[in-house]
Amino acid sequence: MCDICVMNAVKDRMLSRRSLFKGAALAGAAATLGSATTSPALAQGHGGAEDMTHTVSPEFPTYFGAPGISSEQPFNFAENGFNLLNLQINEHTGTHIDAPLHFSADGASVDEIPVSQLVAPLCVIDIAAKAAENADAQVTPDDIKAWIAAHGDIPANACVAMHSGWGGKTATDAYRGFDGQAMHFPGFHVEAAQMLMEDTAAASIAVDTLSLDHGPSADFAVHYAWLPTGRFGIENIANLDKVPASGATLVIGAPKHKGGTGGPARILALV
Repeated sequence: MCDICVMNAVKDRMLSRRSLFKGAALAGAAATLGSATTSPALAQGHGGAEDMTHTVSPEFPTYFGAPGISSEQPFNFAENGFNLLNLQINEHTGTHIDAPLHFSADGASVDEIPVSQLVAPLCVIDIAAKAAENADAQVTPDDIKAWIAAHGDIPANACVAMHSGWGGKTATDAYRGFDGQAMHFPGFHVEAAQMLMEDTAAASIAVDTLSLDHGPSADFAVHYAWLPTGRFGIENIANLDKVPASGATLVIGAPKHKGGTGGPARILALV
């Protein structure tokens, strides 16, 4: 048999098998849909999702002020038939993870964070009112006690998030609040972090600002207290005003580059 005949025979056989599999798949899907009696579930007790992630760009504010991401395009659709970007990213840009390694000599890198910690009950502590009056406001033990009084104990593996209202300031200078000498934005007080470590089994904390510590901090006390214990942090989380104080589940799409101290993450809340 000639080469072209063999090639055509193989091609016909592949097309025939593809049609067979496609038909079987469609039949199976139809049967499944026909027998379904409930709507698809995102997770037990949840019926919707909220994006908790800011879009990262060179314009997004960073702790040090310099752009945190840049890109070049070596391939484009017009010339190459496909698009591809090369990215250069500071790990701590946009909505991102602070891995234990970020503030410890030998802590877990971002790729070593247990998967079990990346799906977490979300507890939102709202300090927006006092932050509106004082840009240096902090989450304190009293704020945590008030949350517990209203919503019950903080669940194991929880992510405890600070809602300060700063998420709406990302396009303004107020997000960094730099006055020429120090930055001014809310964060956790170290005593609040210590309370969470001692009295709860929370695995992560999150802030809608540039740092777990408030802007004027010169010693990064919260970073040094929290991260070396194997817990992690989330900075620049978005849309905390769109989720309930309790009851949502956070799905944390942490990056997985070897040895990373953190990295931009896509984070969703199931509500």
